[in-house]
Amino acid sequence: MSDRLSRRDFVLSGAAAVPLVRTAAKNAGAFGAPAVIRRPPSRPCVVASANGIRGVAKAMDLLNQGTDTLDAVIEAVKIQELDPNDPSVGYGGLPNADGVVQLDASCMHGPTKRAGAVGALEGIKTPSEVARCVLQYTNHILLVGKGAQDFALQFGFKIEDLLTDSSRQAWLRWKAGQNRDDYRPATEGETFAVPPHGTCNCSAVNANGDISTVTTTAGLAFKLPGRVGDSPIIGDGDYVDNDVGAAGSTGRGESNMMICGASFVVEQMRRGMAPTDACLEALRRAVAMSEPGLLDETGRPKYGLTYYALNKRGEAGAANMTAGAQYAVHDGREARLMDCAYLYQGPHH
Repeated sequence: MSDRLSRRDFVLSGAAAVPLVRTAAKNAGAFGAPAVIRRPPSRPCVVASANGIRGVAKAMDLLNQGTDTLDAVIEAVKIQELDPNDPSVGYGGLPNADGVVQLDASCMHGPTKRAGAVGALEGIKTPSEVARCVLQYTNHILLVGKGAQDFALQFGFKIEDLLTDSSRQAWLRWKAGQNRDDYRPATEGETFAVPPHGTCNCSAVNANGDISTVTTTAGLAFKLPGRVGDSPIIGDGDYVDNDVGAAGSTGRGESNMMICGASFVVEQMRRGMAPTDACLEALRRAVAMSEPGLLDETGRPKYGLTYYALNKRGEAGAANMTAGAQYAVHDGREARLMDCAYLYQGPHH
């Protein structure tokens, strides 16, 4: 008998299959029709470092008015940049070793996938706004030093003295006690004093799921002139993926830079981690990448580092190396301080 299927047999076999197709169509409802998978709706949320408690309230108010997320977070951190009583950012920020205030800032706009930053900027109170100008009006990302200042002047910013009496006195006290080992790398087993540092990070997501972030800082107090930390470095000081979420950092910039911390946190959220868990994972990575001189005899870090994050759904979280730190959040109900998750018990750095 031939293995070849005749045309007549082929037609008959097709006809026999029709009832099976009809039966399958009849029973299709038992298995459910193909569905379009949609993301859950976004809930407006703003998260920031603890010094941004006033800022998250301001940003949420702006989001409710329809303001773009980037403009909202910049208005949030400007409160601290213009506050002479916050020595960590902007006006009144603690100066470098020469007594000069050098400011850093960066920002990212999720919807347009654009970023802007400035480093070692002198004489301008609100570096976050200058960073936004870099984002909006250039195809660069980072401007530094005099170039950043000249760029700011073109957009109407004015050079001002950023030292306050308080920050100047703090610098004079440090200068009187300065010694030649202040900038020497710590060796294994050595203890050393960590100069004051501080930063303000703020991220926001609106009801459309659009996300932006900004980080601004005066950097490490009494740093070597020209030192730039993590804050103006995209992927370190802050990072946004509009499909996933945003993250930012405060604390020892050099340790954060070793792991590209903000982008690391966002990548953990991309893999499905909740914001707080992603921040904790970044801290574990930072400890693993710490040189021996930065760890005590038990392997715990002798420096402070905090991560802040939110995802596209409007869920926020933060984590610090040790217990006791807080962060600011506004989830649409009220601005409040929340306790950070932490890796270790003990005093907050």
